Amino acid sequence: MNPPIDRRDALRAAVGTAVTGAFATGCTDSAPAGPARAPSSVPSGGPASGPASGTARPAVRAAPSPRRFPGRPVEIAYGPRDRARVALTFHGQGDPATARAVLAEAERGRARVTVLAVGGWLDENPAIARRILDGGHDLGNHTLHHVDISSMDAAAAYAEITGCAQRLRRLTGSIGTWFRPSRTAHATPLVQRLARRAGYPHVLSYDVDSLDFTSPGATAVTRTVTEQIRNGSVVSLHFGYADTVAALPALLDALERRGLRAVTTTELLT
Repeated sequence: MNPPIDRRDALRAAVGTAVTGAFATGCTDSAPAGPARAPSSVPSGGPASGPASGTARPAVRAAPSPRRFPGRPVEIAYGPRDRARVALTFHGQGDPATARAVLAEAERGRARVTVLAVGGWLDENPAIARRILDGGHDLGNHTLHHVDISSMDAAAAYAEITGCAQRLRRLTGSIGTWFRPSRTAHATPLVQRLARRAGYPHVLSYDVDSLDFTSPGATAVTRTVTEQIRNGSVVSLHFGYADTVAALPALLDALERRGLRAVTTTELLT
């Protein structure tokens, strides 16, 4: 029996054609996503509202809200270095089938991840929000349209943050546990202030960049992460890149061999 090979084969089969055309969704892509479209299937009330058709649906608990971590800076790039835990964080955009396959693979490896979702992506794929939470993962805010938030004025940047927050609240009952600015690893002082005003005590950065958005190949993605990762690391990854999908089984195997446990960012800091 060879679990790593089995897991790679299963993931490749799961994503199949889903990775086709998925290379245009990363944080450094120069073409911003189009305007978000509000889905008609999503109720306008809270998460316990029934659908318009009248079909009964069980009430669900509201998702966790942002929390303050005393002693931590406004911008958090890593967690405690004295515990063998790491956080794999995914920029939430791209084909939802690819996203579901990545989540399933993480769960097979007993890993929990953090997903920073783009608001327009949630408009188009509202069910993915609950899928992320039901898997035990963190769900957060990665702006509404995934544009260069650092270059925006205060009003426009705040609208990007709150626009995604509103969609998260409508779908889950919470604005999400984290905020990560789009098209940048670090929030400007202005964006930090706006995020706090919107309800996020911290901005989530990272100390390990997988560089998966450069499409270097699955082996290179795994090598880049494993060469830099250590206790407390927060890793930046993307749903929308085929190399990330292909690299995940080997990456999880490497973490396990090194005794590192992949947990949500909330658990990393708790």
